[in-house]
Amino acid sequence: MNLVITKAYISSDAVWFMDVFNVIDHNGNKIRDKEVIDYIQRRLENNPSFAPSLRESVGVVPTEEHTVIELTGTDRPGLLSEICAVLTDLHCNVVTAEIWTHNTRAAAVVHVTDDSSGCAIKDPSRLSTIRDLLSNVLRGSNDPKTARTTLSPPGVTNRDRRLHQIMFADRDYERIERAGRGGLRDRDKRPLPHVTVVDCVEKDYTVVTMRAQDRPKLLFDIVCTLTDMQYVVFHGVVKTLRTEAFQEFYIRHVDGFPISSEAERERLVQCLEAAIERRASEGMELELCTEDRVGLLSDITRIFRENSLCIKRAEISTEEGKARDTFYVTDVTGNPVDPKIIDSIRRQIGDKVLKVKHNSNLSPKPSQPTTIGFLLGNFFKARSFQNFKLIRSYS
Repeated sequence: MNLVITKAYISSDAVWFMDVFNVIDHNGNKIRDKEVIDYIQRRLENNPSFAPSLRESVGVVPTEEHTVIELTGTDRPGLLSEICAVLTDLHCNVVTAEIWTHNTRAAAVVHVTDDSSGCAIKDPSRLSTIRDLLSNVLRGSNDPKTARTTLSPPGVTNRDRRLHQIMFADRDYERIERAGRGGLRDRDKRPLPHVTVVDCVEKDYTVVTMRAQDRPKLLFDIVCTLTDMQYVVFHGVVKTLRTEAFQEFYIRHVDGFPISSEAERERLVQCLEAAIERRASEGMELELCTEDRVGLLSDITRIFRENSLCIKRAEISTEEGKARDTFYVTDVTGNPVDPKIIDSIRRQIGDKVLKVKHNSNLSPKPSQPTTIGFLLGNFFKARSFQNFKLIRSYS
């Protein structure tokens, strides 16, 4: 619903839980519309006794309207343009898509239809051809990992959640040197998240604290990663302060035990840093809004490639015949784009069609990270588990 969580308090004990969320809309306003409030309440109260498994909690929405394509491989300039060109040649129309890049890796979840019927593609021979040709595009000569193209059956996971799972499986969080890529990831061009993982011995928890530049869906990204890594959040607090976000969670593994090794702690730090960085807005944000047509995305990404723009992240959508796409771009070296190039592209595409929404390189730099104390403070001393059970019982 594009709601922004400004504060949150999370607590659970056995089968009881009490979670409090302070939310605003994407414009920063308090939610006063009764219909919206009622809708939120209905959604949260729907099937309250249903306890899904980790796999089922992803949020599967059955659909016969499109074919889902999942892609992962080594990132390079012009990759999205090549993918879109192949899909256009194969008479596939891109309905929605989301593309992330991180640590030299790229992942995408793309929803396509047949460009003549507007329906999902089901012919096995055609699906095999799509898979093979896209795999050829993704396959890099110096790729130390295997490129993957997957055609999912009807029924689609939440797209953002799936992208986290794809990149986690691709081990994009590893701080390793990539051949021909100039060594370690270049992290000095964007604010660094600060993540710590320590023991809370007296209560048998592992405490995870994070401080990062605030942005939409940050909490979602963190919780998805913790869940996919088989951790359970028992208590937590979330707080935003101007442009920064602070999060602290008391967690255990699904087997009921806290983290027991330094290697596991280090891996969790790396994975949470990656979860924060994958969706970070890097570069200039461009918004495209125009009448949708078959091949539009292929034409737009080709123009970007011909002007030496590198797409770091993209969100593609269509609504009522309108294409509404967002691109985050840099030059091919990862540096800010020359404004003259953007002006030239806008003249070519149309000033009213393509607009500059935001330039992260002009954003004010956040303050330097400091040591993070436990945000919950004397949480366990102030309230016992029994107190939380009483609060829940009388709510």
